[in-house]
Amino acid sequence: MLSLVLNPKRKAVLMVALSVKHYQLIPFNIEAKEIMERYLAFVDTEASDYTFAQNYIWLTHSSGFYAIVNDAFCLFLLSGEELTMLLPPLGSKDKVNDALVECFAIMNEHNSSIYYSRIDCVCDFFLQSFVNYLERGTEIFEILESYLVEKKYADYIYLADDLIELKGNAYHAKRNEINKFRKAYPNTSIETLSPEKHGGAIIDLLNRWIANRIKYLPKDQTEQFLDGISHERFAIRRILKRYRELSLIGIVLKMGDDMVGFTVGEKLKENGASVLIEKTDFDVLGSAQYIFREFCKALKAEYNCSYINIGDDMGFENLRKVKLSYRPYKLAAKYAIYHK
Repeated sequence: MLSLVLNPKRKAVLMVALSVKHYQLIPFNIEAKEIMERYLAFVDTEASDYTFAQNYIWLTHSSGFYAIVNDAFCLFLLSGEELTMLLPPLGSKDKVNDALVECFAIMNEHNSSIYYSRIDCVCDFFLQSFVNYLERGTEIFEILESYLVEKKYADYIYLADDLIELKGNAYHAKRNEINKFRKAYPNTSIETLSPEKHGGAIIDLLNRWIANRIKYLPKDQTEQFLDGISHERFAIRRILKRYRELSLIGIVLKMGDDMVGFTVGEKLKENGASVLIEKTDFDVLGSAQYIFREFCKALKAEYNCSYINIGDDMGFENLRKVKLSYRPYKLAAKYAIYHK
């Protein structure tokens, strides 16, 4: 059931909340940052999905909800009329497994069928703990009767020094592309991203990128692309609006006074960093390789990170080839759990 959330100080309607069972699912907005990060402190993973910014920039106000279940932070997605979870419950290990079972009960109560209920982006940290939890006093066939675990797209993780130094034959092509770029465009410069200074040019570049991308798309992929790019456009606008609140870092690539690339990332736990988004001008060959290397340098300088996560490939073959061409140090598996 949907209900309105009021701001008691201003006595104004802010957003719509969702009531399921005896839980109040609260709209996921910038005010949830401090709460979510308190629970994220318990999580040990290299996956890029486990940050506030990664989830916030992609979620509209009408689709993201959270609740504290069994002292665990639970992030839900309302898609159409059905509830799923973007992450497993976040918190200490002695809390999250009971919370996970209860979250399935919440989804099943709301959804038109239990087959819509699922939890995405489950990393090994949570999966192994949940399997051990279920196996206590339970036959394995009973577990398989209730839950289905499906392997999903993995995150590509690299050693930061590999991406910066590009040593050896494996990176020969990358070095060549960068050297050609520097020779062809000697008037390029790198600037630290500022939303106030660069925001308009970033949107202009995004629009050019979309127009050029559509030219080369097979017709049967156009609708899927337009649907995806609308989400990406929203995410970029939210990045620019909340850049400092989200503690993001970014750089822009300029050619004279014109912007030909930008990229944004953030710190992960311990000694890691991730790349959230990158766009470069289609017509400037080598710009993607050049800005990626420069950004890896910036990430290491800012966070002293030893590894860099550039996310998964979302099942796109061309993206998979590009990410494999940089020789990942390892792949971080992610899973979805379904309730049968």
